[in-house]
Amino acid sequence: MTIGENANEGLTDHATLDSVQRAAFGYFLREVNPGNGLVADTSRAGSPASIAVCGFAMSCYPVAVERGWMTRADAVAYTLALLRFLRDSDQSGAAGATGFKGFYFHFLNMQSGKREWKSELSLIDTALLIAGALTAAAYFTHDTAGENELRELTEMLYLRMDWRWAQDGGVTITHGWKPESGFLNYGWEGYSEAILLYVLAAGSPSFPTVGDCYSAWTRTYQWENIYGHDVLYAGPLFVHQFSHAWIDFRAIRDRFMRGKKSDYFENSRRTVLVHKEYAERNPGRFDGYDDNMWGLTACDGPNDSMADVPSHSQRLYGYAARGVPYGPDDGTVGGWSALASLPFAPDEALCAARAMLARFPEMMSNDMYTSSLNPSLAQPGGQSWVSLGHFGLDQGIVVMMIENYRTQLIWKLMKKCSYVRRGLKVTGFQGGWL
Repeated sequence: MTIGENANEGLTDHATLDSVQRAAFGYFLREVNPGNGLVADTSRAGSPASIAVCGFAMSCYPVAVERGWMTRADAVAYTLALLRFLRDSDQSGAAGATGFKGFYFHFLNMQSGKREWKSELSLIDTALLIAGALTAAAYFTHDTAGENELRELTEMLYLRMDWRWAQDGGVTITHGWKPESGFLNYGWEGYSEAILLYVLAAGSPSFPTVGDCYSAWTRTYQWENIYGHDVLYAGPLFVHQFSHAWIDFRAIRDRFMRGKKSDYFENSRRTVLVHKEYAERNPGRFDGYDDNMWGLTACDGPNDSMADVPSHSQRLYGYAARGVPYGPDDGTVGGWSALASLPFAPDEALCAARAMLARFPEMMSNDMYTSSLNPSLAQPGGQSWVSLGHFGLDQGIVVMMIENYRTQLIWKLMKKCSYVRRGLKVTGFQGGWL
């Protein structure tokens, strides 16, 4: 049975969630280079590897082992291939290198592992990469040669990351660096997925951040009341999901959240309700939006240069971080983002996933979510515009958040990680499971 055939009954039983989750995991088996463990950013021909997608892959392998989709031996082999490559790759920071100071360029050649597209040395994407390695190390704890090496490599890679260098003499952490021009001219301002980055940076026993780093970042937060919900604002939905894929923020609070009598998990729940109401209000009058058609996020999207985009009057953004309620918004929704919200608001997420699949089966290809669809741009035959191919970030967050909803596996693993626990405590988190 395919997902589309079961859409009318909805994503309400474990068998159907299992099918969606397994299909999403299949991306990491199809788009991996077994020789070096690198995983492609997208399924499109010629796509480079994304170091963030590699982090999601290493986090998804334990899920696959637990669910019988992959042998433990194969999971260890894939993870070791990647970790060995990361250990041995060129860290000189040259234009054609792989990384510098323990961090990695955002996009790498799938075969050679060298920098692609003159991409930046990405602090956040390296954080997602190392979070995946730490997840694997927390899961593969058997006393075998392979699993012992896996844990040793993870620790070595984490300990060599120079977070102090990444501050560039400032208070907060920079976005990234390029060999041609040095540090990028902007930093982290406002709530974002960087909370994971700051926790890992603070937890480092070798090169932790110095000064008032985390608190200085939280002082840039924007607290708002939107549609009657008091929320820490960040427009795109992925911001409220990515760090939560690894860290269980329920009932643990930093200084900022203690002051607001909330926590980051509750904030994500409220944000889902804001997205839901925004779509119901539909201020842009886009086709398809309603209380079960929501999820503006970072995703692929149509632009005027695409041959499959029909004539239209609105502005189109291509790949962009779409957000609520201030935009940008061009009628493009990431259908996967509803399922990635399962832990926060399961009833709302399941209803939305069921309704979207029933109305727009074209959002699924080979039982995997496309990056996005835009019902306002109808194709010949009446189907909505959909993104071609699949994106590793989308598939990875679906696997992880379905698993956290079902068994809390990733959360449980990361609670065992001493570096994460230390980082949370150093940044001021208290209560709950801490």
